[in-house]
Amino acid sequence: MYTLKKSLGQHFLHDENICRKIVASVSQKPFHQLLEVGPGAGALTKYFIEWREVHFKAVEVDDEKVFFLLKTYPLLQDKIIHQSFLDIEKPFEGRFTVVGNFPYNISSQILFKILEWKEDVERVVGMFQKEVAQRRK
Repeated sequence: MYTLKKSLGQHFLHDENICRKIVASVSQKPFHQLLEVGPGAGALTKYFIEWREVHFKAVEVDDEKVFFLLKTYPLLQDKIIHQSFLDIEKPFEGRFTVVGNFPYNISSQILFKILEWKEDVERVVGMFQKEVAQRRK
């Protein structure tokens, strides 16, 4: 199985109804390339890999989660970028959509990284912990 790592700010989606709503939100507008940030245990990933018309990639830093995902969803072979999102190069040529259940510790940095790619990122669907969403500077 796998463990939740507070040091990585991990929090996982478990409610299938919420997962389906997020997936429906992502699919409201057409796109051809999708990057999932921090797939964790695959709560959303399992839906995205079924979309044959979409070029899908996921970025995950946690060795344990990468192993779990590859074992559970063999279709993810060659679709996982095993690095920190903050260290990766732009994952696609051209326009793409980003989705993620963003880790608490680096939510702001993730948004700044996405802004570096603003010319190519057509849409972002992100889940944040309440404390991050309410934070003011």
